[in-house]
Amino acid sequence: MNINEIARLAGVSRATVSRYLNNGYVSSEKKEVIRRVIQETGYQPSSQAQTLRTKKTSLIGVILPKINSDTISREVAGISDILTRRGYQLILANTNNDVEEELKCLSLFKERQVDGVVFIATMFTRKHKQMLKDYKVPIVILGQHLDGYPCIYQDDHKAAFQVTEKLAEKGKKFAYIGVTDKDEAVGARRKKGFMDAIHKAKLEVVPERMKIGSFTMDSGYEMAKELFEEEPSIDSLVCATDTMAVGAMTYLKEIGLRIPEDVQIAGIGDGVPGKIVEPKLTTVHFYYKTSGMEAAAMLADLIENDTGISKEIKMGCELVERESHR
Repeated sequence: MNINEIARLAGVSRATVSRYLNNGYVSSEKKEVIRRVIQETGYQPSSQAQTLRTKKTSLIGVILPKINSDTISREVAGISDILTRRGYQLILANTNNDVEEELKCLSLFKERQVDGVVFIATMFTRKHKQMLKDYKVPIVILGQHLDGYPCIYQDDHKAAFQVTEKLAEKGKKFAYIGVTDKDEAVGARRKKGFMDAIHKAKLEVVPERMKIGSFTMDSGYEMAKELFEEEPSIDSLVCATDTMAVGAMTYLKEIGLRIPEDVQIAGIGDGVPGKIVEPKLTTVHFYYKTSGMEAAAMLADLIENDTGISKEIKMGCELVERESHR
């Protein structure tokens, strides 16, 4: 079945069927006849032919750092909600937090035909910035701020400041588990928020009580073990993510410390693990799904309107007080 046969069965010209398929003007009477013939025959237009005509693929590349993340799944759900509604399909590229794999995916989507890219970023190396500078495909960065590019990002400094300030009402001897400063958002900004809140409370920031881990429960467990073997009198612990905080809580319980009576603990992100652990975790809620929706809408507007305008949106956050602090 091809367009010529559809035209013959509908009793119209090939050009009329082509206009119908490409949303051009067709009288309502002919439109109904063509629609009925297509429905009865099950005809599907060639996606390759449509791509050649319109120069559009209706495909969006989404580059994400890991697939098994509550944060990422909420963001992707938001992206999908908007882009599906606007007629796009998603191609997900999972990089497993591998910088070189990120660069490969950016290059792949640049060369292969997608209409746009949502890049859920973790860090920007010199190579990242050079590739983005030369990027011809519309791209929106989600989760990090980068000057000169459309981006949606969280207020990571405020989140860490708020939750540390809350713990500082009853805590005196603080420790922190974070990630590398190469990650500007979760690494550098959350650590700075923690330190600023400690300074405001006129407490001591001790470098030896600030550990660098990774985004896993195992890492939270190991970093907590290091901290409390070196300094057992710590009474307050802030973690850059809920996942690491839950890992740290596991260790604290194993060595017989009570939460929050002996050690109060908080995370950031308001993910599922912190809601099911006991005691439930004090944290900061980010609007991750909304962030994904905002990134998707921004990208679709860039593609469809070709405005070339770079917008930056810093999302809000909300302190969530549960049972893990005093």
